[in-house]
Amino acid sequence: MTSTTDDHDHDETAEPITDRVHDNSWSANLEEPKYADDPELAVRDALAAVDHTASGNHVNLVTHGDLGHPKEFLYDALREERDGLDPEYVERCGCGGHVTRVDVP
Repeated sequence: MTSTTDDHDHDETAEPITDRVHDNSWSANLEEPKYADDPELAVRDALAAVDHTASGNHVNLVTHGDLGHPKEFLYDALREERDGLDPEYVERCGCGGHVTRVDVP
């Protein structure tokens, strides 16, 4: 994956997408301006959202429209990093973002 940002450590500078495990289905907001030109940050935080979703639930990953369709940068990354994930495109938001549902096995 090609980075469009400088090589800073996101783990040191970014706020976590969530601070608890969700034992229900929920949505992770990956539409903030900081994601607009940083697909690597979106993938990192999407993986964190999956990791913070209890088994048997799903998380809706809402990605920034400037990143394009999530199949271009997100789906393969999720599958490569976590076994058993099968991202499903839901819809394009009125604001231009994209919603992807990820069921957590």
